[in-house]
Amino acid sequence: MSDQGSDNPQTTQFHYHLELTPAQLKITHTALRSLLDDFGHDERDVLRIIHEVLEKLPDQHAIRAIELDQEVERQLATGDGSGEEPPPAAA
Repeated sequence: MSDQGSDNPQTTQFHYHLELTPAQLKITHTALRSLLDDFGHDERDVLRIIHEVLEKLPDQHAIRAIELDQEVERQLATGDGSGEEPPPAAA
């Protein structure tokens, strides 16, 4: 369906499932908090969206408990960078 010529363009809501390792979660949280400092008062829509995403993440106490150095070492030890064990080989 085309949105051309319509006063109310239709929008489609997409929902994504995103799996993050603890290290990725901590970096994502830190990056979003940094973005809050970069946007001014005239960008309220962007600030609102950043706050919405931060509300979906664990609280700051849980984020602070993630020790980034240990998580990175754990990911490097597994060899795949994801921090997860590879799936078993098919027989």
